[in-house]
Amino acid sequence: MPSCGWLLTALSLAALAGNSTGTVAYNRSERNCSLSPPYLPSTASNTTLRLRDLRVEMRLRDIAAYIIPATDAHLSEYIAPRDARLAFVTGFTGSAGTAVVTQTKAALWTDSRYWVQAERQMDCNWELEKDVSISSVAQWLISEVPPGGEMGFDPFLFSLKTQEHYRLNLDSSNRTLKSVPVNLVDRVWKERPPVLLYNLSRLPDRVIQRPWQKKVEHIRSQMRENPYGPTALLLSALDETAWLFNLRGEDIPYNPFFYSYTLLTKDEIWLFLHTDRVTEDLRVYLNASCVGSLCVQLKSYDAVRDDLKAYVAEPGVKVWIGTEYTNYALYEIITPEEKLMTSSYSPVLTTKAVKDETEQRILRDAHVRDAVAVIQLLMWLEKAVPEGKETELTAARYVNECRGKQKDSRGPSFETISASGPNAALAHYSPTEETIRRLTVDEMYLVDSGGQYLDGTTDITRTVHWGAPTATQKEAFTRVLMGNIEISRTVFPSGTRGVNMEMLARRALWEVGLNYGHGTGHGVGNYFGVHEWPVGFQSNNVPFRAGMFTSIEPGYYKENDFGIRIEDVAVVVPVNTKYGHNYVTFDTVSLVPYDRKLIDTTLLSSEQLRWLNQYYETIRRLVGPELDSQGLKEEKDWMLAHTEPFAEAASSASVWCSSLTLIALAVNII
Repeated sequence: MPSCGWLLTALSLAALAGNSTGTVAYNRSERNCSLSPPYLPSTASNTTLRLRDLRVEMRLRDIAAYIIPATDAHLSEYIAPRDARLAFVTGFTGSAGTAVVTQTKAALWTDSRYWVQAERQMDCNWELEKDVSISSVAQWLISEVPPGGEMGFDPFLFSLKTQEHYRLNLDSSNRTLKSVPVNLVDRVWKERPPVLLYNLSRLPDRVIQRPWQKKVEHIRSQMRENPYGPTALLLSALDETAWLFNLRGEDIPYNPFFYSYTLLTKDEIWLFLHTDRVTEDLRVYLNASCVGSLCVQLKSYDAVRDDLKAYVAEPGVKVWIGTEYTNYALYEIITPEEKLMTSSYSPVLTTKAVKDETEQRILRDAHVRDAVAVIQLLMWLEKAVPEGKETELTAARYVNECRGKQKDSRGPSFETISASGPNAALAHYSPTEETIRRLTVDEMYLVDSGGQYLDGTTDITRTVHWGAPTATQKEAFTRVLMGNIEISRTVFPSGTRGVNMEMLARRALWEVGLNYGHGTGHGVGNYFGVHEWPVGFQSNNVPFRAGMFTSIEPGYYKENDFGIRIEDVAVVVPVNTKYGHNYVTFDTVSLVPYDRKLIDTTLLSSEQLRWLNQYYETIRRLVGPELDSQGLKEEKDWMLAHTEPFAEAASSASVWCSSLTLIALAVNII
């Protein structure tokens, strides 16, 4: 599943009109505010009363504008329904965006992945702004808010970086950014969903190598060794606390997290959560009834700000925070400055990024079983699509059902992207009753899906064609595959940053003037988030080291026509080289064959063909026995047919020069 490090170009779905199985034709599926009266599709939300009530709250506090981001107090990518404040106010349900409300206007900023969706879901109370930078929001605020006006924001929903960027853009404007700890949207959201207090669960011993006590001691050792002398570490990201204590929850859709913070000091552990959900067994597991350095003190989730403030007031303390995931509400009370220590990521996130031996083994095992589910989907579609009855939605449901039958399944890891024809040109499209297309042999089909298992998280994308692909489609697919292979087979020094090799995924596309507008890969967790930071190919990701898992997912999207993405998960592994030491490469753990009819082997180099054949041999070796054990003979026959080795002599492409790799990696290796 692509991360949003790069923004896509503006995409239109005009071609939907001829194929949509939804009840609303495309030319009437978006709002038209220029008509009198304005035209609103059935998918648009009426936000008039919500805006009226919000503006009353703003006037009570003398706030001229109110800023509403799309995240939660832990700066999460995926949020619970009760934190979907942006969706409540605007009607827009995309995962990225910022809304601003004044007494007379309301505007939404979101990137090009979601422009069509916003036009379908918002009413005419809202303007859609297409420059997503904070400077664009600030300029709009300056134009709409009179000098001397105050612009409010919930500090729990702002990162340090976000607050700083707004401040810098507004500093000389005679307008003030005001922290308002009481969320104004919550004040008017009368039917806001409550916290559903599902019980927490601890991971079974068979899927963990390090008990939580060892993890705590390891993190404390990093605190002791740090030359700046932190006395406490504040953990704000939801996966930090879940990882530290080997616990999982159900508060966030698709993610096994629970609302929590942790303050870890040299001799105490404060765990902030909804204590009602902690069973007696978990209290025993956490040593919650004793006093000592390995006894967890359970504290109310809502008390984190007050308790942190009390700790900071003590003499001689210094709190270490990771700035990427600490909200401004907690940061602003850690004063004076000498009581604060910062790094981009906490030591928990950087430690978690490198999987231990058990985590690596079981995550590989999860991908074998996951491959069975995806093979079942592709085999079924190959037979069913020519009959003309299947849609994007039925395909998405089918793959979820297949995964649900696998051992240790815990549901999907994100909403399946099931997209045919022009819908696949939207990288983050997910089908709805209004937008679905019927699957046909005349269109390319892209399915990006993943599963949560007790032993791992998966994310895989395959693009197929059941008919006769055009020469353009075949070349584009092959060049995307070449990019995937080039990164996957690269040998590089341990400690290389992903951003310095990311161009390898794009080179084959660049050579013919093609590109893609999203990130090339992201970290993946062990029964955790499908986008697990800080691993990946972006500039703010940490350097690659053995034991890290990342997706590799180049693509190409032709507006109004088709989309291609090939996504695999790979683990960084040590490799022996002739002369150097401490070198690594990627080992692909996703195990599903690519569509043979879309591969033009004459474009591939001999090295790329050799890698592809070796990958197919690995699929046979690892997935074949699993299919046998599940009694899936037809699926095994399908897999064997689709992993027949390619004749390496078929390649007429020249050998790719390794100098590009060396040049790319020479810059900022560490």
